[in-house]
Amino acid sequence: MLIDDVRPTTLDGVKRLATQLRKEQGIKHSVALDLAAKAANCMNFRNAKRTLPQHGAVPLHPYVLLTIYWYDKRQGHRIGRETLKIELSKPILNICGKFALKKVRGFGGLRMVADDHLVCDSLAATQTSAREYLCTAERSLRFMEHTGLLPFCEHRRSYHNQTVAGALPGRDHATEWVDPASGQFVLVDEPYDVARVEADRAAWSARTGWRIIKSSWPGMYSPYRCELYVATVGNTTYDLEALVAKIDAIPTPLPESECPWVSSSSWNTFVSPMAKTAQDVRRARCRGTIVPTSSTTTVPYSYDFGSSARRPAGAMGIEGHVKAGRIIKAVLRSDHRAYGVYKRMNSLRSTLEDWMSLEPGGGQLESSKFFDVYYSEAKGDAAYREMAKTRTGVVEMLSDLRERLTVAYQDCAPLRKQLHRIDMSISIIEKRPNG
Repeated sequence: MLIDDVRPTTLDGVKRLATQLRKEQGIKHSVALDLAAKAANCMNFRNAKRTLPQHGAVPLHPYVLLTIYWYDKRQGHRIGRETLKIELSKPILNICGKFALKKVRGFGGLRMVADDHLVCDSLAATQTSAREYLCTAERSLRFMEHTGLLPFCEHRRSYHNQTVAGALPGRDHATEWVDPASGQFVLVDEPYDVARVEADRAAWSARTGWRIIKSSWPGMYSPYRCELYVATVGNTTYDLEALVAKIDAIPTPLPESECPWVSSSSWNTFVSPMAKTAQDVRRARCRGTIVPTSSTTTVPYSYDFGSSARRPAGAMGIEGHVKAGRIIKAVLRSDHRAYGVYKRMNSLRSTLEDWMSLEPGGGQLESSKFFDVYYSEAKGDAAYREMAKTRTGVVEMLSDLRERLTVAYQDCAPLRKQLHRIDMSISIIEKRPNG
């Protein structure tokens, strides 16, 4: 880790450095915060909170940079990078927070690497598709900037308005928004052609009380090929006409060819002006351009560019996986397992099945026999099902499974994650009341 020369100048920078120190040194987060504060020439974190600004200095003219890398296999394996600079009326995080930004069309694959820079970690297939992706993000950002709407993120809760909106006839490329000032739910629909369902929409509007207004702005999804409609429930005082007027006033999107691109025919890392430290530069690197390699303890799932999934070095062998599968299947059918155990064991068997397919010999099993290992019942499972009839038997089997994984694989983060699932399952079963 390149942390020796890091000197944070903001409270956010102190927090980022503390997170890195905690992971690197295995110390408590409170201790890491004090160490990071000292790197910023403060006595401790409390002193840093009193003396350091929350964010870096806001530029005179706010902007944001969006970067994506591309790899065109069909055109002679050409590579490149595209960066789009977007001038804003205020800093991007004043328009939309980091968490909500990931819910916005065009931003789901972008990662904030500096206060003025977001990078896509997936490689686009062509230069054209790379530019189209960033143009979509730019249009979505303009929409939020001019309307003040934020993406609707509370999908875990049941909203009548949202349920009704899902039944809009001909709904296509729809996005869901909320007005933070009033809490009003707003649907933005961008279909290719609504002429065929206009009568159905009119009937739906009359039946539900919802209002739908078409905007003249070309839209976020596919300008000039889709039309943009705004809809919300009608039995409120919400001024839908005023919202549509704001949308109509959004500047017409620039054609891709006229956007202010900063292009490169290489994968050299683009570093923004607000990237000050070595860690900032390292963070700006696109993960999709990194070729995964094996380490002493882990092996990548794939050696393709950008593959991040890893498994432990080592192997249980087919017979070892068969025994692991019998244990997991028996636990899942046991009367002594709670829902929390079911979730963890179900995830565990899915992961172990992946590891089995990537280990020597795993790919040689016929598809039906491969699936049977972790999912189908077999005669050899009977003894394990008998053990699963008692709480003690379930705990004993899970402890045995843990031991098998520990012996077969190198100690590493992917393995520890699975062992934690087993440990938590044992704890839940032991604490579960009888009956």
